Amino acid sequence: MSADFRRTLRSRRQMLARCANGFGAVALAGLLAEEQARGAPASTGLQYPAKARSVIFLYMDGGPSQVDTFDPKPQLDKFNGRDPRELFKVEPTQFNNIGRVLASPWRFGRHGDSGLPVSSLFPFVARQADKLCVIRSMVSKFPEHTSANYFLHTGSGLQGRPSWGAWASYGLGSFNKDLPGFIVLNGGLVPPGGLDNFNSGFLPSAYQGSIFKSGGQAVPNLNPAERIPGQQRAILELAGKFDRKSLERDGSADALEAAIANQETAFRMQASVPELLAIEGESQATKTLYGLDAAYEPTRIFGRQCLVARRLVERGARFLELTCPSVGTDRWDQHSGLKSGHERNCQAVDQPIAGLLADLASRGLLESTLVVFAGEFGRTPFAQGGDGRDHNPQGFSIWLAGGGVKGGITHGATDEWGYRAVENRVEIHDLHATMLRLLGVDHTRLTFRYGGRDMRLTDVHGEVVEAILA
Repeated sequence: MSADFRRTLRSRRQMLARCANGFGAVALAGLLAEEQARGAPASTGLQYPAKARSVIFLYMDGGPSQVDTFDPKPQLDKFNGRDPRELFKVEPTQFNNIGRVLASPWRFGRHGDSGLPVSSLFPFVARQADKLCVIRSMVSKFPEHTSANYFLHTGSGLQGRPSWGAWASYGLGSFNKDLPGFIVLNGGLVPPGGLDNFNSGFLPSAYQGSIFKSGGQAVPNLNPAERIPGQQRAILELAGKFDRKSLERDGSADALEAAIANQETAFRMQASVPELLAIEGESQATKTLYGLDAAYEPTRIFGRQCLVARRLVERGARFLELTCPSVGTDRWDQHSGLKSGHERNCQAVDQPIAGLLADLASRGLLESTLVVFAGEFGRTPFAQGGDGRDHNPQGFSIWLAGGGVKGGITHGATDEWGYRAVENRVEIHDLHATMLRLLGVDHTRLTFRYGGRDMRLTDVHGEVVEAILA
């Protein structure tokens, strides 16, 4: 066998290995062509017409109480102070410190043309009621934070699975090649479960969440070192040349290919990110809309996150997650001090979220941006101790807006106590399936081969909630 023929065989083997295994070749998995991932019409690459181009996930870490926010229950007023075990079956709770039935400290009003019920906790969001699709029948499988957070973010209660932002980035890419497809705007609190909530899991690391901090330098090492013009580019190209030689010699390696992609994205971010974070050029009216001049510092922090989220959507970011700022209490996790804790959290996020919805709508962006407001579970309708509420995964509320969902409606219901979902139950897998449908993707076809099986965000579950689609 001649040396030329042996070289030809080796080259073919390398080509086949790279085509079969390289994440660059399979990232879109038949869903989108490269030009479609950059924002061209995706009529042939998607399974459904994409009603949403981007997702903004407003993560309410800790679990807001459904009966104090978006699911009014007059029965709690009627039986306030009674032993709940005399009225209905009580399941074991996280801490099993079961107190009395606890009426909501806040009043509900009907808002907008739709008359959507919203608690007085959310005076600003209430003005956007006609944009909200409130799902009152969410359920989760886990009653404690870490597993529930993994389940909400990854579709599994176990550590190590890809986040839904990573799945969206893997399947659809970013409209802007200067930005990561999945960005986390961190308000200061990392949820229980840590950074694995934003990880790429078994997907290539190029799809993990890029975390932008709220204070100081948003992205570490973002500013380029002082070098002569073109030197950094030359260094990057030299490193890339060595990396590509390694790939040609040894065949495909996802870790190396991801490193190449991450280096290139990081280089481009040095030019693009400082501009998008420079909100000083926004009008004073816009800054006021988001609460950037509020006296309460957490409002200003979250307001900046929401404004940056809008700027990122304008520039083609695919999936954004916003985490909550610290308000001096335990997130939304009020096992005691329900009134003061929920009021602090609401004060931090209410005006910025309302500003985001109004601003997106005024710019024509809301119809193509899916906004999701959710915690990992809800709270019990009875007290933990005297003035708190324990975890409740059996029935809680979230809401969606824009991006192809109906506005001014509620879907599903809990029982008369706000304890268990009893009508049109929606599981976390269903939420994920619905989000992907709105992005134009059939959740059963977005897969990645791992451990001998085709893995997906919804595992073998998930039904699209067709009733809420516009």
